[in-house]
Amino acid sequence: MKKTVGAVLVLSALAAAGFFFFKKPPKTQYKTLKVERGSIASSVSATGTLNAVVTVQVGTQVSGTISKLYADFNSAVKKGEPIAQIDPALFASAVQQSRGNALNAEANLAKAKVTLADAKRTLGRNKALLAEGIIAQSDLDAALTAYESALAGVRAAEASVMQTRGALRQAETNLNYSTIRSPVDGTVVSRNVDVGQTVAASFQTPTLFTIAQDLTKMQIDTSVDESDISRLQVGQTAEFTVDAYPEQQFEGTVVQIRNAPVVTQNVVTYVAVIGVSNPEMKLKPGMTANVAVQIRKKDDLLKVPSAALRFKPKMDKEQEKGAKGGKGGRGVATESAGPKGGAQRQGGGKGGRSGAPGQTVYLLKGEDQKPVPVPIVTGITDGSFVEVVSGELKEGDDVIIEQVSQEKKKNGMGGSPMGPRF
Repeated sequence: MKKTVGAVLVLSALAAAGFFFFKKPPKTQYKTLKVERGSIASSVSATGTLNAVVTVQVGTQVSGTISKLYADFNSAVKKGEPIAQIDPALFASAVQQSRGNALNAEANLAKAKVTLADAKRTLGRNKALLAEGIIAQSDLDAALTAYESALAGVRAAEASVMQTRGALRQAETNLNYSTIRSPVDGTVVSRNVDVGQTVAASFQTPTLFTIAQDLTKMQIDTSVDESDISRLQVGQTAEFTVDAYPEQQFEGTVVQIRNAPVVTQNVVTYVAVIGVSNPEMKLKPGMTANVAVQIRKKDDLLKVPSAALRFKPKMDKEQEKGAKGGKGGRGVATESAGPKGGAQRQGGGKGGRSGAPGQTVYLLKGEDQKPVPVPIVTGITDGSFVEVVSGELKEGDDVIIEQVSQEKKKNGMGGSPMGPRF
């Protein structure tokens, strides 16, 4: 009997101990990362489009039907080389007609010169006869009038010759324009016509071909936000990636910063041109490039993850009451006193901006491993890490980046082993 009572007492004690043990609130857990030394490159991010440095749109100055094509997509062409032919029959007929008109005008000029010579001889003869008293003065006046009329006829014939010669040159020029030639050495990147298509150059010159002069040298036209444009300078190094080669990084140089603003839905941006070398011809016109222009780089500095600056511990009910009743902890006040979203801007997409001077991170200290605020002064950032200019942090310290929710853990691990109830 005594053994039974003792066993019952022991079981009761164990049950009470288990109840109080499991009733105890679970210990809060945190995710941490180490403070380390390394390099940080401050940069400005932007997107842009790859283009050839010189792109020429080839059109036509005459209208007609395309009869031949000598170039196609990706064709390498030389300056002056024929790339298309407009049916020249009408233009050749116009040249022949203009040439005939010019010959007729030259014949009329010769005829006018003969008439002038005859009138000049008659005038001289009448002057001599008038001096001898053989003819009247009226006869001399008539001869003078005929001479001046013949002289005017010569001038009119000369003007007609010039006019017909101009028309002939215009017809010959139109005939030459019927053969479309490449204006530069380059590669055809676009062809907008086919054989048999009629092109009209009445009001606006149609674009038949687009020729890139040299695809081994390209440029990226990037749109940079107005808040970042002051940090860009000609000559800065830029790195970029394209979707076609996501794992390869290309390099370029800022060659131009244009002053003309581009306003889109009240957002002001400026175009920065990045010069790119393309010797392997991997890059193609029209590709979208994600560019990061390196503004500043520091080596061998102490850096902290930017997520640590965004972390703020959750207070329990007793801490919340104390915070409402008192002036609040210094560490929390330091973080909230910074500029708008100062800690969050450390990991912003634009990157490269210096962090707010006064920031706060948290370390686990003491036997109970509670978060303790540590004020620091930050410098430049690359979006992932922030420079620690001064503070009590040292290399190897574990800074808190996230507080693990116990409720989520219970919800994730709890429940019946046989599955949810229905």
